[in-house]
Parts: sequence; C-alpha cells; structure tokens
Amino acid sequence: MNDFGQMIKIPTTIMRGGTSKGLILRKYDLPSNPDQRDKLILRMFGSPDSSQIDGLGGGTSLTSKLAIVGPPSRPGAHIDYTFGQVSVENHVIDYRVTCGNLVTAVGLYAAEEGFVPLTEPVTAVHIYNTNIDKIIVAEIPVANGQIIYDGDFSIDGVPGVSSKIMLNFLNSGGTFTGNTLPTGNAKDTVQIDDGRRFEVSIVDCANTIVIVRAEDVGAKGTELQQEVNQNTELLDTLEKIRVQGGILAGLIKPGEVVKPSTHALPKIIMVTAATDYVTLTNREIKQGEVDIISRYMTMGALHKAHAVSGAMALATACKIPGTLPFEIAPPRSGVRIGHPSGTMYVETKVEYEDLEWNVVRAACGRTARRLMDGYSYVPASVLGA
Repeated sequence: MNDFGQMIKIPTTIMRGGTSKGLILRKYDLPSNPDQRDKLILRMFGSPDSSQIDGLGGGTSLTSKLAIVGPPSRPGAHIDYTFGQVSVENHVIDYRVTCGNLVTAVGLYAAEEGFVPLTEPVTAVHIYNTNIDKIIVAEIPVANGQIIYDGDFSIDGVPGVSSKIMLNFLNSGGTFTGNTLPTGNAKDTVQIDDGRRFEVSIVDCANTIVIVRAEDVGAKGTELQQEVNQNTELLDTLEKIRVQGGILAGLIKPGEVVKPSTHALPKIIMVTAATDYVTLTNREIKQGEVDIISRYMTMGALHKAHAVSGAMALATACKIPGTLPFEIAPPRSGVRIGHPSGTMYVETKVEYEDLEWNVVRAACGRTARRLMDGYSYVPASVLGA
C-alpha cells in the first residue's frame, strides 16, 4: 500500500473465475486492521452504489466479489484464500460465505504467481479457504512447463472456450454447520408468517442451501432472471422460507433482522424435474440433457447461471435418499444441473457412516482468466488520513 499524493494505490488483479468476476488482493498490501481494510476495499469497489460507478465493482453480486490471498497458513496448502461478497447496496462485506467460481481464479493466480511449482500434465493447487476452513484443490493443466490457456472446454454463462480447470472440494460435507444434513433430516417443514407451510431440504456441502419445489411457491422453475426478479411476491416468499430454513440450520437466530443483501447464508434454491425442453437465455436444453432444473437465488435475486458451491450442495442432495432433489433426479454418478444460462455438470460421492452422510468427492469443471493487473486508487481520507 503506497501513498500517491492524497491517494492510496493498492496492487490489484482483476480475474474471472467461472461465471463470477472479482478483485484479487494480496493480504500484505492491505491494512491489518479489519475495519480499515474493509473501508478501503468498499471504496475500491465503489460500494454502496447500485452501479458502483466510482469503483471497480460491476454493479451485480456476480461481479462484486473479493479474494484476499497470501502465503499458506495451513500445512499442505499452497495459498490462503479469503472470499468476500462485497455488497452493492450496503456498506458491508460478507465473509461468512464462499465462492467456488472465484476459487478457480485463485487457483490459476497461484500457479501464475509461483505459489506452487508447475508440474505436468496437471498442477494441483491446494487452496486453503479460510472462510470455511477447508482445502479446495484446483487442477491447472500444464504442458512444456507452461500453463495451458487454450482448450475446447466451455461453461454456460461465459462465452468462448478455454482449458478446463477441475475443482475438488475436499471433505466438504458440513462446511458451515458441521453436518451435511444440518437438521439431521432429509426433509423438513417450515412455516412462514402468513401460515403457509413448505417442505424443504437443507443441505450443507461447500454451501448451505434450502431447497424448495418450484411448484410449491407458485413458480414453474424454468423462469429467467427478469421474470423472477420482477416478481416481488415470489421473492418475498422465497426470502421468508430461506430465513426459516436458516433458523432450523442454526445459521440465523430466531427474531434476528435479516436481509438477503447483508446475510448471505443459507442460500435458497427452487428445483423442478427436467421437462421436455427448457428455453434458456442462450440455447435450448432438451430432455435427456439435464437431470434436474435449478434456480439459485443470491442476495435476493436470481443468479444468471448457478453458483459452483450451490451446485455442489444440490448434487449432494441428489444422492441422499429422502431429499426433494433425490425424488426428482435420476440416479447417476454425476448430476447435470439445468440453470438460466445452460447446464453444469457436478460429480459427488456420498457415504453413510456413523449415522452421518459424508461427502467423499464434490468436483466440477470451470474456466478462469486473468483480465488485468494494475493499481486501485482510493482517497487517503478513507482511512482518516
């Protein structure tokens, strides 16, 4: 962190990881005081402001993400990764969640920056995710001593093709609550303030999600962003179900004032069975191409695609008898999830042992790219200088 007249400049890398985009900041370039650090970062992003016009944020939850990286603090890791969801509308950064998409960028960043020696054909980057106290392994393709960037792998929600980076979330069951099924039940019932009751499944694997049938909340489950985000009644119902599910999971205290923009966990997902076809934003998905259709909500709005961590949790639910997704998705080794931008393939393996469901494997393929290196400039007055 260096002074530049009355401005502070901070070395900054902008990267895309999966369907997310964010800033990669080095821990030692930031203030050690958490309050000062967050004031600085919020000013870098231009929050709070719906457009983030005076900062580097993209004005959406998917493009207002933060990765703070540094040397590993845990044995066996190559790099530390702390994720922050930088609120667009509020003066807050939520560190209680994680982002599987952006961890792809962190894996690539670590390989590019020399945190791990390159090995062929794959360099396995062990990333210690401090938010969830877990190791995530990013498999970076390498040939002739160089990272392979070109390839034929694509993900829906991102144009073009590039090399595939596999992500494997190790021992990810019970990431936030300590149990893959936080309530111990495959299904629970929640009641919202107007008396309506809904069956839900609450699953914790890389992310904690509350799953509800789309038809139970008056939706088709195949809606696109505009249709969902303009339906205030549906959004209100989903938020109330999410909060009640969060109370059951122990993530939200009864009576706590909760807003989706400030309290990110748990997430809520609407699911429905794969039908004859689903028209999406950029292509049509036909019967047989997906196993389950999901609509993933983040920060009170429909995700344009699907969060990786949420997909891990959903695919895990598809393997546990009695859950809502298990009743919908056909039994497969991998789960093909249909989302508003296309599909996502996730591999999970669960085992029932000692009265608990353990997640042995949770992996999927993503892509990432470094977009820019440079400096962010912030008025020194932000830190009271």
